[in-house]
Amino acid sequence: MGHLKSMGLPELDTQTAARAQAGGASRAWIWLVVAALAIGGFWYYRSSHSKDPQNSAAAPAGGTATSKGGRGGANFTVPVVVATATKGDLAVYLNGLGTVTPLNTVTVRSRVDGQLINIAFKEGQYVKAGDLLAEIDPRPFQVQLAQAEGQLAKDMAQRKDAEVNLERYTLLYREGVIPKQQLDTQAASVGQFDGAIKTDQGQIDNAKLQLTYSRITSPISGRVGLRLVDPGNIVHATDTNGLVIITQVQPISVIFTLPQDQLPQVLDKIHKGVQLNVEAYDRDNTQRIASGKLLTIDNQIDTTTGTYKLKAVFNNDDNILFPNQFVNTHLLVDTKRNLSLVPLAAIQRGPQGTYVYVVGGGNTVKIQPVTVAQTTGGTVGISDGLQPGQIVVTDGQDKLQDGTKVIPNAAPSGSATAAVGTPDSNSSPAATPVPGTIPQQNTPPKPQAQTQTRKGSKR
Repeated sequence: MGHLKSMGLPELDTQTAARAQAGGASRAWIWLVVAALAIGGFWYYRSSHSKDPQNSAAAPAGGTATSKGGRGGANFTVPVVVATATKGDLAVYLNGLGTVTPLNTVTVRSRVDGQLINIAFKEGQYVKAGDLLAEIDPRPFQVQLAQAEGQLAKDMAQRKDAEVNLERYTLLYREGVIPKQQLDTQAASVGQFDGAIKTDQGQIDNAKLQLTYSRITSPISGRVGLRLVDPGNIVHATDTNGLVIITQVQPISVIFTLPQDQLPQVLDKIHKGVQLNVEAYDRDNTQRIASGKLLTIDNQIDTTTGTYKLKAVFNNDDNILFPNQFVNTHLLVDTKRNLSLVPLAAIQRGPQGTYVYVVGGGNTVKIQPVTVAQTTGGTVGISDGLQPGQIVVTDGQDKLQDGTKVIPNAAPSGSATAAVGTPDSNSSPAATPVPGTIPQQNTPPKPQAQTQTRKGSKR
């Protein structure tokens, strides 16, 4: 056994040597791959850094550049949108939500019982007070009138006969032919016929009134809705639905609410006898649809909402306001005078307070603190810190700081950053910088330098 074991040792040595050679070869390949990757990374690093000076030198040649994600410095030129501050008055409005409510709403009902034989209106028609709306069969009331008139004629004839007999009894009593009791009885008979005649006259008047009620007329001027009963049906005075509903739409009212904190401001104007104007806007609060006057305010505050109700009246000549329509209301309570007006987009806020970027000589911007007196819609009225005619930046402020050079551009007409005009104007034309002070440049700078800067930053 020992001899056999000694004979197997050379085989083991040969296998171990082969494995060692194979492991050394594999490790050599790994080191070669690592060395190649290191050389490639070093070459890429050297080539990318060698191009950075070229990109940085090309950026100023393009005319416009910004730092990576930061504000523009003194050596950068930033394109911005500007507007010119104007002098004017700014209205102070209290805004609320309202519902259009007719001043009068009438449900037309029959006052007598009978068959509906005629409808004299068209659905949606505008009617005036006294116009015929419907007719109920008048024949039963005509018969009642004839009966009452016949009873009156009968009672009047009987009274005449009783009056003649009274005169006779009076002569006979004076001659002593009949007793006093018989005379008194005849006088009482005449009085009874007088009472019957008055009753008959009342019956006649009642029959005529019922006959009048058979013709249903409009109690107010307004617009009729859809009819609720068709001809041929029997209607009663106790019916709850009625025949038709009429709403008064000229004039018409709007009931709206305001927070209770604004009540003293409104009451002060009312106590001074000032007639306050109210404007109604559409559901989106973008278009004015009607103008009216404040009529009155409610006598209590709603404790559940902390608001109070107000009522305004509108002529509504064009019938643009419709009953139960939702509107936004603007109550004019005051007007701020002689303010510097700028677009809302020009106002900036920071730790130092409210400020704007003013474009000065050399197309450089300056941070100018301002005092905002009133904000109405997209217009801001500044009472201190800005003079009319100064140029303010309305777009692009995120890249600015004090002393940054800019390329001013006028805002497109009708945009939110366009310069404001007078508060009463329907449109606000775009402002243009003062000629000779700020050069106009409506075309953007050449994009070549910007493209090179972006490529350099990516690398």
